[in-house]
Amino acid sequence: MGGLSEAPEWPTVRNLLPDLRDARILDLGCGFGAFDRWAIEQGADSVVAVDLSEKMLARARELTSIDKIQYVNGDLSELDHFPRTFDLIYSALAFHYVSDFTKLCCSMRERLRDGGRLVATIEHPIYTAPSRPEWINLPGDGVIWPLDSYFLEGKRTTNWITEGVVKHHRTVGNYVQSLLQNGFMLLNFVEWVPDTQQLSEHPEWANEVNRPMFLIFSLDAI
Repeated sequence: MGGLSEAPEWPTVRNLLPDLRDARILDLGCGFGAFDRWAIEQGADSVVAVDLSEKMLARARELTSIDKIQYVNGDLSELDHFPRTFDLIYSALAFHYVSDFTKLCCSMRERLRDGGRLVATIEHPIYTAPSRPEWINLPGDGVIWPLDSYFLEGKRTTNWITEGVVKHHRTVGNYVQSLLQNGFMLLNFVEWVPDTQQLSEHPEWANEVNRPMFLIFSLDAI
């Protein structure tokens, strides 16, 4: 249940966010609401925070004493009932759970005002592609990350926190083209890797220099 400071990619994400003063924000896959509370502290006007898990939303409400945040139980594939007035759509590690990403891109664009911003993180497709996503130890020393089935897009079932978690793998090209073809202009595209300071503070992250775990991007609605 860690906060933003416990997410290794957070410093990178924070640097891609626009000025949040007076911003109207839609958070897709809000979890326990850590970003939403932080955004209000930065001066955001309001946040609509959506998640499919009622248990997560219940905990988010317990942790929140701010009336500017509205927590909504909902599916990211059904956003039509939300207004088309948001300044920012934020999403952390949620898009790879969505089966129809093209539909989501279209829906997100409709929810943003012209010039609005989308900032999102996903599990990197190199991370989601393998049929057996686990490090392989090399003889002697070192590890490698196996990569197979990269161009075979579709469902991947893994065990993470609980068994049988379904994700939807798609290529980097698929993500980018779906966004560009549905009214977005790419501003930043980052394959996250821990920096020197992070590695010194978290030596357990040393293997992360061998493959990208997160893909982070920011785009403007045009």
